[in-house]
This record gives sequence, structure tokens and C-alpha cells, in this order.
Amino acid sequence: MPNLKDKYKQEVAPALMQKFGYKSPMQLPRFEKVIINVGCGEARDNAKVLDNVVRDLNTITGQKAVKTKARKSVANFKLREEMPIGAKVTLRQDNMWEFLDRLFNVALPRVRDFRGLNANSFDGRGNYAMGIKEQLIFPEIEFDEIDKIRGMDIVICTTANTDEEARELLTLIGAPFANN
Repeated sequence: MPNLKDKYKQEVAPALMQKFGYKSPMQLPRFEKVIINVGCGEARDNAKVLDNVVRDLNTITGQKAVKTKARKSVANFKLREEMPIGAKVTLRQDNMWEFLDRLFNVALPRVRDFRGLNANSFDGRGNYAMGIKEQLIFPEIEFDEIDKIRGMDIVICTTANTDEEARELLTLIGAPFANN
């Protein structure tokens, strides 16, 4: 089975050229990066929690996660500036293609009662954001080794100029959008 990068070059690119009438292949929308973010408020009380989040992200992505810190102090959340409150990973190139392949073909079909991705989660500039409620949908995560079920945000950044171009790009690459 060809990987997603080859599928993009052989099938998706010609289809996009034809549909949107691009004159040059340089006008084609491409995937720039995928950002996976886990916010973890309980990290302010217990530093071990953040280590578990980073370990899970490292396992899922195969790349080292970076701890994120609070930008502002918020008294209601008992949060001070520069406190560690989450972790993120930015995937590019081959890591990005491999992660997207696993996300669309392995992880999302494992979600209970999955009816497809929301087709309205575009930001107006061709980027797509989605939330996942639990990290257990990835086969690399073993149920016995996690301390708590956590969700994550996944943002797929593209070079598309409009949401329509980005939606077509994701649909052709294999993103399972819900039929609205």
C-alpha cells in the first residue's frame, strides 16, 4: 500500500490541479505541519503528571515533546506565569506524513461511536483543528501504563488559501469527514 506522501504526489495533486485550475504545481495546497497539544491543568499541583503527558506524546509521535508554560498569571486558576501546564509536539516532513496516516487509518476508526470529523472546524485560512477525548485510540499507548485518560488537540496546518481548498485536500488524502 502506498504511503500518504506518495498518494499526495500521484493522486491528490493532479486532482487538485484539475478541480481548482491551478497553472503551476507550486500553487497546490500542501501540508506544512501537524501540531499535537495536550493541556494539563493538574500539572501545577503535581509535576509527575506532566512527565506522563510528555511520555505519552513521545510514544504517539515518535518525537520529543516540549513542555509548555503559562504566559500569564490567572488567580482564579491558581496559575502563575511560567508555570508548566502542558506539552506539545510539532511534526513536519516524514514524521507528519506517518502520523497523519496512522491518525486517519488506525486511530480515528478506533473511536467509539465515530461518525466522522466535523467539516466545519477550519479556521478560514486553510488550517484544520480537531480534539480527541482520549489518548487510548492510538495503538502505541498501552492501557496498563497510563495514569489518567487525557485528551489532545491536533492542528493540521496547510498552505491552502481557503477552507474549501483545505477541505478538498484533506478529503482526497483520506480524512474521514462526516456527511452533513
